Amino acid sequence: MSQLTLLLVFIGAGLATFLIRLSFIAVEGRVRLPSWFRTALQFVPAAMLSALIAPDLLMRDGHVDIGPGNARLVAGLVAIVIAARTRSIGWTIAGGMGTLIALTYLLNHALK
Repeated sequence: MSQLTLLLVFIGAGLATFLIRLSFIAVEGRVRLPSWFRTALQFVPAAMLSALIAPDLLMRDGHVDIGPGNARLVAGLVAIVIAARTRSIGWTIAGGMGTLIALTYLLNHALK
C-alpha cells in the first residue's frame, strides 16, 4: 500500500469518526431523543472499555485462561479492587501495573 493511499485511509477514517461524533452534538437540542436512548448512551463508555480490556485479561495464547497463572487477569482483578476502594486512577494504575510486573517476574523467573 502506498503512503498516499495510507494517508487517504487515515483521513477518511478520521473524517468518518468526526462526523459520527458531530452528529450527536449537532442534533442535541434540535431533536428530542427518547429517554431510553439517552439512558443507554450513559453506558457506552463502560461497555467500550470492557470490550477492549476483557479479551486481554481473559485470553492467553489464543485460549481462555481463567486461573492464577494468568498474571494479567490477577492484576486486573487487583486493579478493580483498588479502584473500588480508593476511587483513585493513580493508585489503580500503580497497583495493577505493580501486580502485573511482580506476577510476570514470579511466573517467568522465580517459579521455574
